[in-house]
Amino acid sequence: MAAKSANLYARIEPDVKEQAEGILSALGIPASNAINMFYKQIILHRGLPFEVKIPSAHPVDMRALSDAEINAELERGYADAKAGRTKPAGRAFADIHKDYDL
Repeated sequence: MAAKSANLYARIEPDVKEQAEGILSALGIPASNAINMFYKQIILHRGLPFEVKIPSAHPVDMRALSDAEINAELERGYADAKAGRTKPAGRAFADIHKDYDL
């Protein structure tokens, strides 16, 4: 095993750091080990180990909407249901898992 003697300094958003380190802590993985794993995956993949793209559709964050915007979203959903533009729940959940890599 190679000696760990190189330092990495990176500036990231404090809330991103806090959330990520909370998850890593729950997994029992120190942040430095996670970064080392990420770098090794970059080497193995000869690039980023995940797809980087702009999603074709963004989920709606209901917390950020006004009452009028929420009502408009609900009306669109109701209109889709009335017009038969629906899919079975199993397929909807499968699509969510695929789209968000869950």
